[in-house]
Amino acid sequence: MRLSEDQLARELASMKGWERRDNSIRKTFAFKDFKESVEFLGMIRPIADAMNHHPDVCVKYNRVEVELTTHDEGGVTEKDVQLARKIDEIYKTLYSSGS
Repeated sequence: MRLSEDQLARELASMKGWERRDNSIRKTFAFKDFKESVEFLGMIRPIADAMNHHPDVCVKYNRVEVELTTHDEGGVTEKDVQLARKIDEIYKTLYSSGS
């Protein structure tokens, strides 16, 4: 079920770097180089597959833009928030910049 405006605002307040954009949430992650960017995507894939929920991603050399939405619901759902938090945890654990 799509999150209400208030629910989404509360979730985003606790998620560093994530921002709302239209009917999605997005964040850009920074890396040392292209290799790290691609490795990061490889770590996201099994989690997204397990959730059957796949983000839109764009790699720009040492940056990965991740965008999440639940198309069937027409906006951001709890599933998007859960995946965003898991992606943040991977980044924090492996790249320790906490961005």
